[in-house]
Amino acid sequence: MSKYDSLWKYLDNRGEMQIKLTFEEIKTVAGFDIDHSFLTYKKEAKEYGYEVGKISLKEKHITFNRIKTV
Repeated sequence: MSKYDSLWKYLDNRGEMQIKLTFEEIKTVAGFDIDHSFLTYKKEAKEYGYEVGKISLKEKHITFNRIKTV
């Protein structure tokens, strides 16, 4: 079980092709502030059909892109 499971499930439930979440929205979903460890965990998003796109530290948001399944 990953500390980001609630975030991955949230993305999967939304099912949109592209989702942009602010750091604050991620905190609400995950239950904690996003930190540098996210870079290690981001590969887990693929298990839920997403990949991490742009991470903007300046604008404090992350874009997730749906992976097309065959």
